[in-house]
Amino acid sequence: MPDGLSRFERGMRVLGWVTLLLLPVLALAWVAVPVFKIRPFEPQTAADLNLSYALRSWATVVAVGALIAALGLAVWLWRGSKRWWRKALLTLPFIPLLFVTWFTRQNHFEWMFSPLARGEYATAGDVDFVAPDEMVLAVKIADEAVAFPLRQAAYHHVIQETVGGVPVVATY
Repeated sequence: MPDGLSRFERGMRVLGWVTLLLLPVLALAWVAVPVFKIRPFEPQTAADLNLSYALRSWATVVAVGALIAALGLAVWLWRGSKRWWRKALLTLPFIPLLFVTWFTRQNHFEWMFSPLARGEYATAGDVDFVAPDEMVLAVKIADEAVAFPLRQAAYHHVIQETVGGVPVVATY
């Protein structure tokens, strides 16, 4: 062997490199599945939701575990690497791993559903986009009544308004 490594040692180093390169892919897949399984306005099965919630609940543990494993592998591979470009390659898996670890602590669902900041309102007789049989969230306080179409409330999930002089929050 030209570099003094046995066949077993070479095999272990190749396995280390493959594992180091697969860790970000696996961690990213773990975090990405719930993003694509739970989407607004798309049909979802109970199995999809169960899988997504299970993956989401373990996402931070998996991401941090992958980060620690990658660090251990990188240190081990660094010591045996004599070429500078191989040492430089050892740092690349940490870019997606750090992103995945950060992303596990984000609530990306809230990015999709932002509260309606300044809704514009009209009387029921002045609108043509609400069908007579359409479901609404209705609030009546004192002599003032408002109705929020569920179709629109489902997108924003939170509606802030003042009804009858009282601040209210409607959610769906």
